[in-house]
Amino acid sequence: MPDLKLVSSEANSPRVAEFFAGIGLVRMGLERAGFDVLWSNDIEPDKRDLYAKQFGPSDATANRSHTFDLGDVGEVTAANMPEDLALAWASFPCTDLSVAGARAGLHGTESGTFWEFTRVLRELAAEDRLPAVVGLENVVGLATSHGGEDLAAIVRELNVLGYSVDVLTLDAKRFVPQSRPRLFIVGSMETPELAVGDDSALRPDWLNAVYADPTLRMHRAALPTPPLPLASGFSDLAERLPADDARWWDEARTLAFEQSLSPVQRERIEALRAAPTTVRRTAYRRTRKGVPVWEVRADDIAGCLRTARGGSSKQAVVEVGGGSLQVRWMTGVEYARLQGADDYDIAGVRDSKVLFGFGDAVCVPAVAWLGEHYLMPQVRAASRAGNEWPRLAEVG
Repeated sequence: MPDLKLVSSEANSPRVAEFFAGIGLVRMGLERAGFDVLWSNDIEPDKRDLYAKQFGPSDATANRSHTFDLGDVGEVTAANMPEDLALAWASFPCTDLSVAGARAGLHGTESGTFWEFTRVLRELAAEDRLPAVVGLENVVGLATSHGGEDLAAIVRELNVLGYSVDVLTLDAKRFVPQSRPRLFIVGSMETPELAVGDDSALRPDWLNAVYADPTLRMHRAALPTPPLPLASGFSDLAERLPADDARWWDEARTLAFEQSLSPVQRERIEALRAAPTTVRRTAYRRTRKGVPVWEVRADDIAGCLRTARGGSSKQAVVEVGGGSLQVRWMTGVEYARLQGADDYDIAGVRDSKVLFGFGDAVCVPAVAWLGEHYLMPQVRAASRAGNEWPRLAEVG
């Protein structure tokens, strides 16, 4: 795992407002890249509580360097925004965009809050305070939602605001042992140096459609090749719980787990149990032909973390080898580690609250990589250009 240290925010650090902030993992990543996050918003009190535990208390009335605005994004206005913003970030809800959901898309109640984010941007544009760069993050299902129309609508909206747009995908497993592909959208007022040659590591073929649309103002920024995807690492990352820890499932529950496995899965587990070395694998509960079953990953990478609001979304850990097999739920400590937030303060917090906060968050080192190699260079370029952006009325 990369050894990333927090960069102390200085007076001249580019200023950021983060929408849909959750527990603040985007803030951690951006601070590692040298940004100063001054304002954050989220609607979930439990997430705000974790945020405050990590970063210190903050509210919308106190005279502090950071404000956490707890409430509906629909109530946020440009008046809430700090002055001289360089970057606005929005990890807007994926609920209506994920292939696992009903896919209402940007018309959905939750994912449709994207339009509240751009409403605030429009208000800032009317006051000549539009940030030089915007960053969006969501599931890769956004690229195919409504046949690609939702992604095109997002690009079109940012174009109206004056931004040229880039779309790329980055998987958390390039930094931590968790399979978590995500889509990142970057809007820039200054057109960056364009990519030359193969950029398929960040922009695979399935993103070509949005770039091929002649009605959209797009660019492909020249970026370094990100780290290669990890092929292992979860066994080393997993917590070491003693054999008598109460979190291990009892004999009856473990037997039921084994009996739910398919023949192929059972053969895999038996081979691992017979090996002299103990390894750890993750498992999800699935429904196959109407029957709940457990499926164990074949590799040493965790599956994508989810918000643990239902049993099927929780991930189990299987510790197997040397003739033994033990199973338990993944812990909050492991969730934090898999999001690259080893130093997050979760002491004394219930695991259910930790899993809820980390399950739909953004991988810290992925944000830090994007911040260092893309967002910060764009902000610096805009600063050198004098921040003379087109007004909304001129581009809309």
